[in-house]
This record gives sequence, structure tokens and C-alpha cells, in this order.
Amino acid sequence: MSRSAHPAGPRHADVLPDPHPSGAPADLNQLDGAIWPIAAERIRGEITLAGVPVTALAERHGTPTVVIDEADVRARAQEYVVAFDVASGNKVYYAGKAFLCTTIARWLAEEGLCLDVCTGGELAVALAAEFPAERIGVHGNNKSVDELRQAVAAGVGSIVVDSSTEIARLNEVARVAGVRQAVLVRVTVGVEAHTHEFIATAHEDQKFGFALGEAADDAIAAVLSADSLELAGLHSHIGSQIFDTSGFEVAAHRVVELAARVRDGHGVELAELNLGGGLGIAYVSGDDPQTPAGIADRLRGIVHRECNAAGLRVPRLSVEPGRAIVGTSGVTVYEVGTVKDVRLDGGFTRSYISVDGGMSDNIRTALYDAEYTCALANRSSTAEPKLSRVVGKHCESGDIVVRETWLPADVGPGDLLAVAATGAYCRSMASNYNHVPRPPVVGVRDGGSTVLVRRETQDDLLRLDAGIAAIAGTAS
Repeated sequence: MSRSAHPAGPRHADVLPDPHPSGAPADLNQLDGAIWPIAAERIRGEITLAGVPVTALAERHGTPTVVIDEADVRARAQEYVVAFDVASGNKVYYAGKAFLCTTIARWLAEEGLCLDVCTGGELAVALAAEFPAERIGVHGNNKSVDELRQAVAAGVGSIVVDSSTEIARLNEVARVAGVRQAVLVRVTVGVEAHTHEFIATAHEDQKFGFALGEAADDAIAAVLSADSLELAGLHSHIGSQIFDTSGFEVAAHRVVELAARVRDGHGVELAELNLGGGLGIAYVSGDDPQTPAGIADRLRGIVHRECNAAGLRVPRLSVEPGRAIVGTSGVTVYEVGTVKDVRLDGGFTRSYISVDGGMSDNIRTALYDAEYTCALANRSSTAEPKLSRVVGKHCESGDIVVRETWLPADVGPGDLLAVAATGAYCRSMASNYNHVPRPPVVGVRDGGSTVLVRRETQDDLLRLDAGIAAIAGTAS
């Protein structure tokens, strides 16, 4: 069921929910393997990531720091490559919006994934990484003419068209470039995944795609009549952080029905069916995402059954796992600054633990009411568990990193906290709210660390301020 969430903005105590603490875990020092990177472990009490102690990471790179386990990313990518049988022509697209930098793009290219970008900036990063352009798909509901030109000139494999205006716009861009551009038509299939209302994307009343029926039929006819476009297939997407494949069954049924109408009405059998993705990961104990092999088996079975019923040749299957590739591979390390105890109704005391980051590096708690798992990282502790809320340094009551967690009662200033499953949609959605520089992204592997994206500095922030140059000119 969808949950409501308060916005990040100028609201105060009214945005905080009533406390509903669950029982403390038996061992606060234990790391749940479903939530943390494969190689995360405690050695002599301290959390290590791919063999690198968190204290060494903090000393070398500072805090907060987003740490990405390279081997973990590659292993998860390979699981999807094998599960969906990429060797046979199916495609697995990594969603650049989850997190993208040139090094990550190179890792994924080497593992055989395709890449989904949705802006000119994401495309620029992919091209700078020399990601194979023919394996890039371009999304977006409002691609500019310049972005379309950039994509066509680069030779991207496909562009997912999202409006009638874009179909005409892209056809003209491709005609001028002298190419025939492959496109997929994005359709909204009327399936709302059991997810947060802000990230459910297949119901009709939203900005993406063409509604099934006249809108989708007209879009397909427009693409087929365009002299510089080639209709490669259909695309749908039903939401994010999805654990249950039943929604895909309904979506696939409706998309295959549309593909059958394309065949019957235009004599064209489509080569590709992209069911989107948004596949979920475990953020807290009890989350139960499906394995890539299990997801692949179910989706293939759904598509084969629907195509056989419609008398269609089974098309190439494409999926977009999204956060499932990089989300669990990432951990954010913070330093504790202050600890404040607050008495609650019911006899509870909550410890407000302030860290040196917050909503500028992880907006998801404020934006989506997201839940996270947090652990004392620089040492183990035998202290009693204490109901805690990990909060940031920003001037917002809603600046919360982990809303409800149990941490040792002896957590204090200078301790390091590690928040798991922050590889996706944290650094990529980061901001400079309150003029806080964004944290670095550091890759770890085999006991070593490498900066993937450097830490922003105050000089970086001031460099964009045109008034600085004016002041300097006046002073000189």
C-alpha cells in the first residue's frame, strides 16, 4: 500500500510521526547480510567494507562519505546478466539516475549491461566514460532539442518517446542528421505498483507516457509514419522498490495486447518489449526482495504466456533493475557530532543523534518516508540498546536520516555511524541545501579505496556565485 510522506520544506514539529518503536534487536553489532554489501563485516569490533576499516576511510576521505563496494556492484550486475540471458539478446539496463559517474559506467559496461539515461548530463557522463553508445537508451518526458541532437549524434541504441511533440521533434532531428533512429513508445498501462505514491509511474494521471487506447495507438501510428524513425518496441514502467511481480503480469498482458494491435493494424511485429523495473532491495530487516533468477523466470514466463496467447513471436525482453544493482553496494559513513535525549509519551526516551550530513546527501527519508538500517561502525558495544533517531545538521526538523533505530546507549560525539543501502538515489539526489558541500563517493575493493567523485568544497560553491567576481573586481 502506498504511504504518504511529508515534503522537505519549511515545516516543523508537525511533520514528525507519533513514535511507534519496535523491539530492539538481540545483537546491535550484527550486520544483516541481506542489507549490507557482501563483503561487509566486523573485524575486532569495527565495520570493514571490502577489507577497508571505516576508521581508515574516515581518516583518508573525511565524513560524510559514500562508500561503494566495486566487487559487490559487479557481482549484482552479473546476476542480472545471467538471469536474463543477455547473451541471447535480452537487455538489462542500469538506471543512471540511481547513481552515475564515469567509473561506475565503465564497471557496468565491462559486465555487459546497457545504460538508461534521462538527461543530457547523464548522457555526457556515459559518453565521457566511453560507454558503448549502441547500448544506451534515452528516457525523459521533456527531452530538449539539444538533448535529442546529442543522443542522435552519439548513435544511442534507442530513444523512448514520451509525447507527440517529441515524436515530431525527434523525427526532424534524425532527418537532419541523416539517420534512422530506433525508438520505443512508452505506454502507461494503468497498473499502480504497491509502492510510494510519488514513485508509482503507471497510473494514467501522471506525466509519463501514452495511455493505452487512442493516445498510444496514435503515437505508434505517428512513429510508423515518420520517415526517420524506426519503431523498435514498447516500454512500460509500473513503479519503484517493487517486491511483487504480480503487477508485471497485468502490465505485460496489456502491453502484449497493444503489440498484437500493432501487428494486426500495421503489419509490424515488434522486436523489443521493455517492462521497466524498479526492482526492490532490502533496507531494513524483514524486507524480502526476490532474487534476479526468480524475477527473470517469472517475467519470462509472463511474456511467453501472453505472446503465445496472442499468437505473437516472443520479442527481446528488456528490464531496468534500477537500485537493485548499486543500492545495497553503497554505505554512507557519518561522524556523530551531538547526542540529545528527549522524553516521549509512554515512558520512552529517544536519543537524537546528530551527524555531519543529512538531507543534503540523503533526501529519501524526508521525500519518501524511506527507512534505513544504521550501525555503530568504529567499534562494537555491549551497552544497552537505546531508541534513536539519526538526524542531520540542516535547519529543518524534517532533516532525518534514520527515523527509527536502536543504537547502543554509549554512542557519543566522535563515533562513526554507517547507514546501509545508500548506493542508489542518495548521492545522485544530493543538494547543497544550507550551502553544505556534497560528499565524495569512494570505491573500495581488496582492502584499498579510490575516490570516484571527489568531495565538494566551499570554494566549489563560491565559484558559481557571480557576485564573488564582482566583489573581487571592486576590491581591485
